[in-house]
Amino acid sequence: MTDPRTTHWRHPVRYFEADQQGVVFNMWYLGYFDEAMTQFLAEGGLAYPDLLAAGYDVQLVHSELDWSGSLRWPDEAEVAVRLLRLGRTSFTLGFEVRAQSAGGQQVARGQTVYVVVATDGSGSRPVPAVLRRALGPPEAWP
Repeated sequence: MTDPRTTHWRHPVRYFEADQQGVVFNMWYLGYFDEAMTQFLAEGGLAYPDLLAAGYDVQLVHSELDWSGSLRWPDEAEVAVRLLRLGRTSFTLGFEVRAQSAGGQQVARGQTVYVVVATDGSGSRPVPAVLRRALGPPEAWP
């Protein structure tokens, strides 16, 4: 068994991601989570196109997000992602968003539950071995 791991995905906040209040509009955070999840899998040895080629995909079925601050343009966001739970057909990833211009201050925290589905539209599937290996073992969120 390998040790739990954390992936850090960085993203420069783009001008069009900021709303009229000058902060990153809330819906972008879920996009950041998806990008971080893709990098997390790649760092675990599974490129997303390879998951699809094997006949599997994942669907977001639940997401929670709490803010404690704001990202602003032209900040750089850093999203840390780790596996929190691995089930039979689903897994939960935890995300922590930090603002690099604020010295790495945490601005948001969330988690997302993904269900594995077949790419042919036939429904949910058990988490395949190739995905289990890429996810690694779950880690308690501090």
